[in-house]
Amino acid sequence: MPENKLVLPDLDIKSLPGPETILRREFANGVTVLARENFASPSVVIQGYLPVGSLQEEPEQSGLAYLTSLAVMRGTTQRTFEQLFESLESIGARLNIRAGGHTTSFQGKSLAEDLPILLDILLDVLSNPIFPKREIERLKSQHLTALAIRAQDTGAQAELAFDEIVYADHPYRYPVDGYIETVQELSPAAMRRFHADTFGSEGIKIAIVGGVKASKAAEAVEASLGAWSKRAKKAQPELPPVKSLKANTQREARLEGKQQSDIVVGCVGPNRFDEGYLAAAVGNNILGRFGLMGRIGEAVRESAGLAYSAYSVLSGGPGPGPWQVLAGVNPKNEQRAVEIILKELGRFVSRKVSTEELLENQMHYIGRLPLQLESNEGVGSSLIHLERYGLGLDYYQRYPELIAGITRAQILETARRFIDPERMAIAIAGPEEREL
Repeated sequence: MPENKLVLPDLDIKSLPGPETILRREFANGVTVLARENFASPSVVIQGYLPVGSLQEEPEQSGLAYLTSLAVMRGTTQRTFEQLFESLESIGARLNIRAGGHTTSFQGKSLAEDLPILLDILLDVLSNPIFPKREIERLKSQHLTALAIRAQDTGAQAELAFDEIVYADHPYRYPVDGYIETVQELSPAAMRRFHADTFGSEGIKIAIVGGVKASKAAEAVEASLGAWSKRAKKAQPELPPVKSLKANTQREARLEGKQQSDIVVGCVGPNRFDEGYLAAAVGNNILGRFGLMGRIGEAVRESAGLAYSAYSVLSGGPGPGPWQVLAGVNPKNEQRAVEIILKELGRFVSRKVSTEELLENQMHYIGRLPLQLESNEGVGSSLIHLERYGLGLDYYQRYPELIAGITRAQILETARRFIDPERMAIAIAGPEEREL
């Protein structure tokens, strides 16, 4: 029998987004637009962000950026809440806005011919919100309900406990959506002040993809967002360094009436600008994503039979996001599952991944790229990604080569820089009474 050899996919590079097919323009007011044509689609998507997020709020107002981002769609100087959604529904369009830690993102979709209308609505909600009291109270009530549900979610509570360990003296400690006690105190006046201080045209990035000429898309942006000239008064602060843990640190949250425990074990990982980020991402896929959730899934779920689910996550962004292993287990198996996870992390940083593991995951990363770029939404988010992190317009054409060039030694070196199995955060959320 001939030996099966793994071969990396050979992609048609010219079919991928690149300098030849991406139009990029910067306007005098600080807005940057990226556009790519796709006339196989009658629709157009817009995706982008403003450099406004929870990093610009005070801890006692946790949730302010998040609520403000939702509230801008609740009425403007030109349109009431009802009129906003009637304007969108009349053209079969949608528009969503939501804040994170570093940015406030927006996503929209309409027929290509209605792009100017969609952009006009986007400009209106970003520049002219009025934060009407009645709508804000309704929005707060809805969000407080969501936070009450979060308080009874073992997965969410484990994540909060993890952040309190890893980011003890860092802004990432605070959840973007806030706490019940802080959200209760937020007022329309606070949202107006936050909007006035932080929203502006400077730093807006917007991608437009679909059935419209790239030059026409750029002209439409220039006529709308390009005409908004406002500089934010309050810039984002510099992030402080994250302090390393001196030993494994465990924290538990106990909830009544729960049947399952959720575990988060991890540390601070690389940000997206780190030169080892791609090696870490491929390594993470081997650790706990590939197939039935990689090595972690095999060890905790398949071999030991301890977990309902077990996988790893690498969350590299502008700042030092977490590198985590997550598992849902029977409460009586909590500590045993933690022991196995730590053992697997120790194995991961003690020796190189196998040649077969690396090749399989390189094949996966390269092979899935065309699928990621199959839809207008996928291309739009990809364009924003390369712009946000300064990757270059030719990034996706270079991507197969970048992935193919990752070595076993690079994965090991990067993993060792961040993962120390004796200095991990361990967060567990589960029932109060456990059968041990």
